[in-house]
Amino acid sequence: MFSRYKKSGTEKPAGKVVGPKVAKVVEKPVAAARAEPANLRKADAPAKAAPADKEKKRKERLSEIKVQLHQRLLDSLNLSALENASEKELKAEISAIATEALEEMSIVLNREERTQLNQELYDEVTGLGPFEPLLRDDTVNDILVNGPHQVFVERNGKLELTDVTFKDEKHLLRIIDKIVSAVGRRVDESNPYVDARLADGSRFNAMVPPIAVDGSLVSIRKFKKEKLSIDDLIRFGAFTEEMAAYLQAAVATRLNIIVSGGTGSGKTTTLNALSSFIDDSERILTIEDTAELQLQQTHVGRMESRPPNVEGKGAVTQRDCLRNALRMRPDRIIVGETRGEEVIDMLQAMNTGHDGSMTTIHANSARDAVSRLENMIAMAGIEMPIKAVRGQIASAVNLIVQASRLQDGSRRMVSITEITGMEGEVISMQEVFRFQRVGLTPDNKIIGHFTATGVRSHFSERFRLWGYDLPPEIFEPVEG
Repeated sequence: MFSRYKKSGTEKPAGKVVGPKVAKVVEKPVAAARAEPANLRKADAPAKAAPADKEKKRKERLSEIKVQLHQRLLDSLNLSALENASEKELKAEISAIATEALEEMSIVLNREERTQLNQELYDEVTGLGPFEPLLRDDTVNDILVNGPHQVFVERNGKLELTDVTFKDEKHLLRIIDKIVSAVGRRVDESNPYVDARLADGSRFNAMVPPIAVDGSLVSIRKFKKEKLSIDDLIRFGAFTEEMAAYLQAAVATRLNIIVSGGTGSGKTTTLNALSSFIDDSERILTIEDTAELQLQQTHVGRMESRPPNVEGKGAVTQRDCLRNALRMRPDRIIVGETRGEEVIDMLQAMNTGHDGSMTTIHANSARDAVSRLENMIAMAGIEMPIKAVRGQIASAVNLIVQASRLQDGSRRMVSITEITGMEGEVISMQEVFRFQRVGLTPDNKIIGHFTATGVRSHFSERFRLWGYDLPPEIFEPVEG
């Protein structure tokens, strides 16, 4: 059946073939089991095994069988010939080889175990092994691996331990290497950490021994197949229609916007949603360490930084990309995340005709975001008086959108703050919208509501001149 994809010289030899030594797992027929004397049955099972122990042993048995069959597949399959094979053909091929091998090893599996084994073998050959079922699960947002035997996932903002495991550290390292080599990167003892992306766009980060003490650490932020629109975020309670109308006016009238927030607060999702307000006729250039943004406009140029090679040369930083982008006639520049010396070039771009640029930054509040910008400028080695630095920030940045992941796992846009200029040596700011927390439900869900602060937008006249005359009601506070 599978001669089409089999390596030459791997035909089954005449006579009985002895498979690798494994513990026989032929399950006794039910009738035979019933016929056994009671005392023999008791001797076989001195203590009644708990269902959890039986399940654990079953998984360990399947794992041992899978390792041997995977090696058998690698020895038997002509992998180069499989590149053009369909999924159906390849699954049939793997099933046939597995069936033959199980017969040779005198191993009997039930239908459920055989189906599971064939799927796992298919994932090992063509995909990312144990990661595949988690990547297919739409309820999983993040996959977090602490060594080969501990895999967590995040569902609905909460972490939970899964029963997914790798055979050993070597197995996990092989999957990591498969991921990073696909995007031209490497990870080893001399370069023990790496950022990469999966084929579907998911963000991948890994750190391997000896830096990772108890086994390789892996984090995967899954890529949403369907990009969340503004309407979706409103429906999920991330912000309100009034806030969306304000943000649409802000993006359309080319205000420079920073999306601020902590890790996992939804900064990239918010940036994607804001970009939907950009006119389709504009030329947009995106710059990221790992390409994640999903812009829907026609004229988008995407750039991604590159780490140094084995010799320590060839690195291309976000700052290099940003400097080059300024020569590519962009209408808007979107930097996935500003966290280093590229902040200088970003602020200069915002100040020199590239209005409407956007970026994200790690910070806990709007005021903290401004402080982070000041610190990054200082770390870049630029010696400027603090007043000059703040003046540069105040003239470049118009709006700070604060995203936050609350204690119940929900993600909300907790504040929209305008930068209105300078008062002496202090950057003046005003909050236009905020999320007002009231309390907690018995099951620890946040109680609260979005409200305007009652402050009229500093950019109201700009909005009106551009054709976005927002009604004054949206700036009126809402009582909870």
